[in-house]
Amino acid sequence: MTATQTPPTEHPKTASDAGARRYATVNPYTGETEKEFPFLESGEIDGVVERAHAAFQEWRRRPVEERAAVVARAAELMDERRDELAGLITREMGKRRDEAVGELKLCSMILKYYAEKGPGFLEPKPIDVMMGKGEAVVETEPVGVLLAIEPWNYPFYQVVRVAGPNLVLGNTILLKHAETVPQCALAIEQLFTDAGAPEGVFTNVFLAIPDIEKVIAHRYVQGVTLTGSERAGASVAEIAGRHLKKSVLELGGSDPFIVLDADDLGATVKAATMGRMQNTGQACTAAKRLIVTEELYDDFVAGLQQAFSTFTPGDPADPSTTLAPLSSERAAQDLQAQIQDAIDKGATVIAGGKRPDLPGAFVEATILTDVTPEMRAYKEELFGPAAVVYKVKDEEEAIELANNSDFGLGAAVFSGDLDRARSVADRLEAGMVWINQPTASSPELPFGGIKRSGYGRELSELGMFEFANRRLVRTVPAKKATKPAGG
Repeated sequence: MTATQTPPTEHPKTASDAGARRYATVNPYTGETEKEFPFLESGEIDGVVERAHAAFQEWRRRPVEERAAVVARAAELMDERRDELAGLITREMGKRRDEAVGELKLCSMILKYYAEKGPGFLEPKPIDVMMGKGEAVVETEPVGVLLAIEPWNYPFYQVVRVAGPNLVLGNTILLKHAETVPQCALAIEQLFTDAGAPEGVFTNVFLAIPDIEKVIAHRYVQGVTLTGSERAGASVAEIAGRHLKKSVLELGGSDPFIVLDADDLGATVKAATMGRMQNTGQACTAAKRLIVTEELYDDFVAGLQQAFSTFTPGDPADPSTTLAPLSSERAAQDLQAQIQDAIDKGATVIAGGKRPDLPGAFVEATILTDVTPEMRAYKEELFGPAAVVYKVKDEEEAIELANNSDFGLGAAVFSGDLDRARSVADRLEAGMVWINQPTASSPELPFGGIKRSGYGRELSELGMFEFANRRLVRTVPAKKATKPAGG
């Protein structure tokens, strides 16, 4: 999709309902609207940005150890408030309680990682000079106010992986969160405030979509990062480019999960199930295309069918629930339309395929085979509990199918022969490849994609440098004055 001159429009991945007119907590399990929040008035935007800029002037001058201490305290508070925050995640986007707790544990790890490692990442890097005397170093400095546009599917994790490195670096952040998780957004802002971040260092803004360009264009805003749909990403990138602002995009994914061979096929099926169904399949890096060699295909599909049959829909707050609702009724309708399109065009349904006769935004755990290029499920991201399984004759065909996608976020390769697995991994068009494990996330590992999955990296040391001024300082010894003749 090409960029346009219009502001970004939301997608089920970045908001619950396209055209939503307010920030609201709408429980995906009950369908009830629990709380609503008004948009920030357009006339207030300049004041918010100016306060963030004023805060930046002070925050950047604090010793990095003090900034890191605030981030470390935020991690402690997240641990202390875990039960409360997990409840917010479950109510606002429908995540199962144990997965909500897992998300928060990962967030705490990320904050602690940058609090501990960040100051070292920012130490000046000396350069061996080739010409002349003296020395040269590269210093890493913050650039200013950043706009973070974040989605609902991991309402704390997506924010923290931007906030952790950039707050330690010395930037200040304006958060435009998805319109369906307003209480999560407020809780994150409160977390950093209570951790000691001065006013304006981390600010939640209930920003209306048409006002996004005004924020990006503001002279004090130096960059924008977005996690969301291709359409939103293309629009934000166009706006940022027009105003000469740096952007980082983490967009969609249709990650291949390649099974070459298996000493323990049951363990591989279990990994595929986890990779596809975690967070009810609502993850950019979920294993969406399962590509299996023909000698394993029948047994793999039978095992996957058995595994998917165990998913039971229910209240995501109930520990016995194994299938949570999708984030919204709109998201469920969109996924069901993609599944039905494939069925209507000849795909085979191995499991699921329908919506259960229950209240809530549920879609059955679904397995599709015989999916062909004219079907939406072949080329579009399926953002929910639906897997597509392909049979291939060998690793060459597996690689060709895996790379036949506009996306290039993550990928996984399973094989008992590590040399074979690495050989295949080396030929995959993806920003991240995992061998014998589904795609995952950890603070020290860079996260990001290529092609229409976006650009830039978050997490790891690389996450410190996307919105940084890598300033060169070259020092040459001063020449000594010579004495006048006869002096």
